[in-house]
Amino acid sequence: MTTKESANFIWSIADLLRGDYKQSDYGKVILPLTVLRRLDCVLTDTKEKVLKKLDAVKSMNIQNLDPILNKEAGYNFHNKSKYDFDKLIADPNNLASNLRNYINGFSEDAREVIEQFEFDNQISKLEDNNLLFMVFKRFQEVDLHPDKVSSMEMGYMFEELIRKFAELSNETAGEHFTPREVIKLMVNLLFMYDNDMLRKKGVVKTIFDCCAGTGGMLSVADEYLNELNPDARLELFGQETNNESYAICKSDLMIKGQNPANIKKANSLKRKESEKQKPDQFIGHEFDYLITNPPFGVKWKKVEKEVKDEHNELGFAGRYGAGLPSVSDGSFLFLMNLIKKMKPKEKGGSRLAIVLNGSPLFSGSPSSKKNESSIRQWIIENDLLEAIVALPNQLFYNTGISTYIWILSNHKPKERQGKVQLINAVDFYKKMSKSLGDKRNELSDEHIADITRIYGEFLEGEYSKIFDNEDFGYHKVTVERPLVENGKVITDKKGNPKADSSLRDTENIPLKEDIDAYIKREVLPHVPDAWVDKSKTLTGYEINFTKYFYQYKPLRSLEEIRADILKLEEQTEGLIKEVIS
Repeated sequence: MTTKESANFIWSIADLLRGDYKQSDYGKVILPLTVLRRLDCVLTDTKEKVLKKLDAVKSMNIQNLDPILNKEAGYNFHNKSKYDFDKLIADPNNLASNLRNYINGFSEDAREVIEQFEFDNQISKLEDNNLLFMVFKRFQEVDLHPDKVSSMEMGYMFEELIRKFAELSNETAGEHFTPREVIKLMVNLLFMYDNDMLRKKGVVKTIFDCCAGTGGMLSVADEYLNELNPDARLELFGQETNNESYAICKSDLMIKGQNPANIKKANSLKRKESEKQKPDQFIGHEFDYLITNPPFGVKWKKVEKEVKDEHNELGFAGRYGAGLPSVSDGSFLFLMNLIKKMKPKEKGGSRLAIVLNGSPLFSGSPSSKKNESSIRQWIIENDLLEAIVALPNQLFYNTGISTYIWILSNHKPKERQGKVQLINAVDFYKKMSKSLGDKRNELSDEHIADITRIYGEFLEGEYSKIFDNEDFGYHKVTVERPLVENGKVITDKKGNPKADSSLRDTENIPLKEDIDAYIKREVLPHVPDAWVDKSKTLTGYEINFTKYFYQYKPLRSLEEIRADILKLEEQTEGLIKEVIS
């Protein structure tokens, strides 16, 4: 059975719930049972060894049996119940109680995964509606053993199921995962400059995703390094707030042999614990690589007080010292969170890849209050921004808006120091045969390879522009005009003209330009009495992608337009004659 066939088979099981369950609640049954079946298939080959070892050691008064039984299972988890899916189906009359016994037989981390789904409530409901055996039997028929369904294929399957359930419940599926082809491109760009180092025998590196979802980014990064160097090890760390996504991510990493304790259920923006959510569990941690796709344009009103307190109280000792974005879009908060977790250059440094919408490129004008402009200024002036890739529209499941991959590094290669590369890849896509939500386009392997090559070559061209850091900066200067009353200029006590606030204007002057020379050339010829109030001068940064890649298209000639109009008139006249006749 192919991955798609397996996904369709599991999806078809939801039909059994029709009538007894609302469509929006199908996922409460299907997702936990898919995870359970996957764990069951993974442990099949070593189940008897685990039970045999349990018999041998249970009389030894060992406080913690988990490490011993995990070793027998060959994973960072095990199940010590005598049941598996086959044995459970063999005793239909006691399925509910035996299933609970089976779930309780998992080691702590695996059991916690199932608890995230609150599945015990569904066992009772399924049994009360005479559905438990029918649904469970269908799951027992699908083989999700790793030999049949790889981790990557399992990731696709979970994402497809989540997408379908999200559509039924009118939720946003795209909050839970990122298209795999976008992740592949991000991982290519993230690892490119380290490939030689990553090929060394026994190398161990760490990667962190603060919005881990179902773990797709971590999984693709892990697969990349395994293909590059089977002797290398990438330790995966992640954080996620959504219960189901967290559970799927954690179960996937357990199966991969990763440490399940590295996946935390918490809100990455929070600093203090509350009843409903834990705060960022990785404050003070540092990683070699950082990667994420934070929610687009999501308000951070719920954590506003905590974030502002951290900004005001801790400054750069905290995560948000550079500034605070508008409450309507928290994208920059996630980016600053990751930057704080980069290893210092003297420890080897870090590289970071993040997907953002267009807003962080230009929103926020220079101000005495630290805002988006000051965040950009801090990132660029500290030479952290390495490249930005403009992606095609309609790549994501939950939005058709423009998206960009930002690549940051605090140990840039020599030729990139003081520089930023912009890559315009908006036309690098192919149409999908069938749309998935808002996703109508996708990147092919060739597109990924082309964008990666353009990035690696670091040359100017049709799709690539290279700028000095200062090219994105400007001075926002205040231009004043004198206050005139009854034809006379009003002055202060020192004899200087007073400014007329109604005539006040501002000019954005590139950092590379001399302010006085600019004013003399662009302003004074039009208003000779103007002057700059230097006490009000502010510095801002913005990245205007459209301007840098604008291609002039000449207007059509009058002859062409006239020919088209005449052609339309002929067609219209022909249609009128047909109607009349």
